[in-house]
Order: sequence, then structure tokens, then C-alpha cells
Amino acid sequence: MGQGNDTEISEFLLLGLSEEPELQPLLFGLFLSMYLITIFGNLLIILAVSCDPHLHTPMYFFLTNLSFVDICFTSTTVPKMLQNIQTQSKVITYAGCVTQIYFFILFAVSDFFVLSVMAYDRFVAICYPLHYTVIMNSRLCGLLVLVSWIMCILNSLLQSLMMLRLSFCTHFQIPHFFCELNQMIQLACSDTFLNNMVMYFAAVLLGGGPFAGILYSYSKIVSTICGISSALGKYKAFSTCASHLSVVSLFYCTILGVYLSSAAPQSSHSSAVASVMYTVVTPMLNPFIYSLRNRDIKKALRAFLVKETLHGQLS
Repeated sequence: MGQGNDTEISEFLLLGLSEEPELQPLLFGLFLSMYLITIFGNLLIILAVSCDPHLHTPMYFFLTNLSFVDICFTSTTVPKMLQNIQTQSKVITYAGCVTQIYFFILFAVSDFFVLSVMAYDRFVAICYPLHYTVIMNSRLCGLLVLVSWIMCILNSLLQSLMMLRLSFCTHFQIPHFFCELNQMIQLACSDTFLNNMVMYFAAVLLGGGPFAGILYSYSKIVSTICGISSALGKYKAFSTCASHLSVVSLFYCTILGVYLSSAAPQSSHSSAVASVMYTVVTPMLNPFIYSLRNRDIKKALRAFLVKETLHGQLS
């Protein structure tokens, strides 16, 4: 580790969620379990949708994208945390830290965009049902996802390059279980005004923008549902977006809670603990929310599992 050099940094120390030795096996088992559930749950969603032709629709196309993003999002932070616990080492290299920041921002912002695009899909399906297949054609769906990825990649690249201009003097300890951009900016000893401006501008534009789109879509959805005369019709219309609304609420509320708690003084540890909610817990719960509340997904999952079981028995 560099000693007193503000330009040559070789590594940082991730303090993690707890420094108590007796808690490390418990944390390892807990996070390994949640990580495996996240991977297998989201993979099942992707495989079930891919194997069922009836689910080759825009809504499920976006759902598979969300599952893929959730797998990558969790894989950005949890494996390194598990490695550090297992090896009893808290070290992460400078290059590893910048790389982690790049991919963390990439997949976090991708979550915002995918959820926003899914809200738009529900808006078109409920407000313009007769024109749904024409509006939400495969070309538009692909274009929405492509533009989202391009914007996320450019933003992540910008934030990572901005990180490279910072100097670190003596504070090499990161009070978190991963390299979080805001924490890294706070540790820097050089001028961080430009970094903060870029970070907050991107947060408002790329976090608040999709959220505003979601709010607009659901305001129109609620208005349309209220105009439906029959109670059964209202229930059917609302049930098509209930899962998505649950995921949006969970994701945005946990992120809001984390950054409100981080604004309080002496809250680095509590902020790290709260971050577990949106980095690990939310991606883990998403497959359960969609599979438990969606009849088509449950049917596709059963068909896929039966098919795989029969294939295993025959082979």
C-alpha cells in the first residue's frame, strides 16, 4: 500500500459489514445463500421465458433483461465480499476498485432504465390495448434496450474516468463492502467539486428521469383503470402491472432509504448495512415477486422444470 503518496495508490481496504471475527462465518453463509438464490432465481426466469413461445412478448422480453441485469448487478459486489471473508483479507486493488465502480454504476443505472421501459410497456398495454402490438413491435423494444445500454455505458465510463483524476493521501479504508462512488469521493484528498457535480447531475438525470417516466406511466394507467366500469376489468388491468409496481417500489424505496441514511453524520456503517437491501435483497426477491404474482411465469416455470426432470430421467 502506498505510504503518504497522493498519486501512487495500489490498494484499498474494504472494511465490510462487520469486523467481528465470530460474525464472519455467519455473514459468509448468509450472503452466499442469498447470492445463489439470486443467480438461480433469475436464471430460471430467463430460461422459462426463453423456452415458452407464449412468453415471447415485449413484457417478458423486458423481464428477462431485468433478470440479466440483476444477476450482473449482484455479481459486481457479492463475490468479492465472499472472497474477502473467506481469505480473511480486506484488500481490493486500485484497478479492481475502479472496475467495480464502473460495473456497479452500469448495472444500477440499467435497473432504472429497464424498470422505466417496463412501465412504458404496461402504459401502452393498458391505455392503448388495441394498438399494443403495433406500438410495442420488436424493433422498438430492441431500440429501447439498446439506447438504455448505450446511455448506461457512457455514464459509467464518465464516472470511472472522473475517479481516475482523484488523489488519495492517507485514507485507504473504505467503510463499505464494495467500492461505492460516493464513499470514494469522500476519501479523496484532492478537489472533488467537479466529481460531486457530475455524480449528482447523473443521479438526477439518469435516476430521476426514469423515475419521472414511471410516475407518468402509472398516472395514466391509474386514470385509465378508474375509467373501467366493471370491477373485474379493473382487477385484470391492475394485476398485469402489480408485479412491476412491487419491484419498482422495493428498488426505489431501498435506494432512497440508503441515501437518506448516508446524509446523517457518522452513518458509514449503517449506510453499508442499508445498501444490502438494494444490492442483494431486491435482486433476490424480484424472481419471487414475478413468479408468485404471475400465472404465466408460474406455468412456464413448471413446464420448464418438468421438461428438465424428464430429460434427466431419460438420459
